Order: sequence, then C-alpha cells, then structure tokens
Amino acid sequence: MDDFDTAPIVVLCQEGDIVVGHSLQRSLIAIRDLDENPGNPEDPKHRRLRHPGSNPGNNPDKRNEAMDIATSPALYKRDFPAAFRAIRKLLANGDDTTQVFLIMRALNGPSTPKNYARLLRTTSGRRLAYLRVELTERFSDPAFIASFAPGTLGAAYRSFLEETGYSATGLAKISNLDREPLVEDPYAWLGRRTRDIHDIWHVLTGYKADENLGEAALVAFSYAQTGGLGWAFIAAATALQSLRKTGNTAYLRAVVEGYRHGRKAKWLMAEDYETLLHEPLEAARARLGILEPVLYQAASKAAQCQPQGAA
Repeated sequence: MDDFDTAPIVVLCQEGDIVVGHSLQRSLIAIRDLDENPGNPEDPKHRRLRHPGSNPGNNPDKRNEAMDIATSPALYKRDFPAAFRAIRKLLANGDDTTQVFLIMRALNGPSTPKNYARLLRTTSGRRLAYLRVELTERFSDPAFIASFAPGTLGAAYRSFLEETGYSATGLAKISNLDREPLVEDPYAWLGRRTRDIHDIWHVLTGYKADENLGEAALVAFSYAQTGGLGWAFIAAATALQSLRKTGNTAYLRAVVEGYRHGRKAKWLMAEDYETLLHEPLEAARARLGILEPVLYQAASKAAQCQPQGAA
C-alpha cells in the first residue's frame, strides 16, 4: 500500500458504541426514508451520482451539470471543515447516515485518482478500466446471482443478500442522496465500483454487516485497502467517543486487526469480481491473503454473550 498515507489508525470500540457501524447498517435499510428526504438539490455540497436504473430521464443539461461537478478538481481535495461539521452531527445522532457520506466525500477524494492510477498499473486493472462494467447492474441481475455454485464466494454473497435483505441497487440509491444522473467519468466509475464491492468485502473478510463491530472492522480494512481518509476519520472520532464510555479494549484490538489484515491482503480493487465470485470461497481467501479475523470473532462472540444493556 505505497500509493498513499497508510499511518495506522487507533480505534477504540465497544458494543453499542460504534457509530459508523450503526450508521452504515441503518443506511442500507433506510432507502424509503431517504427517498422521502433527498436533501437540497440546489446545494452543490450535496451532489451525488445516480445509478442508471434510477435516472429520471436523460436531461442533457442535468447530465452536463453532473459531469462538471464530478470532474471538478475541487471534488478531489479534502474539506476538513465540512468533515468536522459532519462528524459532530454524526456523533450527536448515530442514525444520521447522511453525515457518513458527507464525510466520505469531504475526505476520500484524493484517494480516488491515486487508486485509479494504481489500477492502470496492473494488467487486470487496465482491462477493467477499459470495459468499465457497472457492477450495480451486474449484482442486481437475478440470473447472475443465481448462477453461483455451492461453496463459491458468489454463493456466500447470495446467502448474504438473502439473510440481510440488502441489495446492490439499494446501496447505490442510499449513496446518491440528491439523485444525480450517472456520470461517465473514470474516477466516478471507480467510486461506484468501490461502493458496489463493499458487501462482497463483508463476505470475503468475515466481518458481519448486521452488527456494529463488523462494520467498524471493515472500515479499518477499507482504509488500509483504499487510503480513503474518511474511513479513518470516522473510526478515530467514534473511538474518542468510545473512550469516554468504556475502557474495554476488545473492540480496539478487533478493529486494529481489521486494519492490519487490510494491509496484508492483496489489493482487492484490481480484482475482476465477475470472475472472483465463481471461485471457491476459501480458495479465494487464500489466494488474496485474507486472514481469519481471530480477534474480531472473539470480540463478536463476547458481545453476543453480554447481557443486553450492559456497558
């Protein structure tokens, strides 16, 4: 991971106190609420990209406006004041998922050009960039999802979708707060691709998506893989909040383990996921260097055994 700052993050986590995990989990099931409250489309700070399936028409002016925004150099600079404003709101209300995406946009921008350049330095990545497949469409195709043999990563992903009720289309909608049209830009495409493989990373790493710690551990893993500072910022901020409430370090160790595993694993951004999903799950984990999350499993098990409402 030599293409960006990979300074280790320190995260203190405790059951029921991982705001990012709670928020991301809720974001995946709050589509109806966001559809009713899409935000202020006139505010340029709330611009989002739209999945093609949710594009209300092909308005050339709207598409050109979205293209100008997505290709603006300012979009790939960090906006710390915006991030701090958003993190204050997120810490005050862990259910305010809008702030998660505002933080990502404020801080993750510089990592996108770097990751795209890194993608083009790999043989598989150049092919992926040339084809520019929209994974939301592929992962939302019932025939494609049904095609995976038992024991494969794809079969495990199918089970994940069935058990959680999540979907690739739902994740695309939740990330596009202002219902902008799809932007045909390489950096925007990579951003969508990063979003679309999030749940597959849950399956690959073993970090559960329906619990706070699982999301927190994947936040750390994702920071190590992508260098997106927004991941680290949210984790660090929630760590400080956790520090005020508990001295238990089990969650800390599990999340740091997630970061370390992300550093040790092969760079997952250059994988062809349409092919990867057909690989046997354990073989894929071995090939990609994804280690068993021992500390996470122990912390998760301990949290399940803890009496509800305990600190």
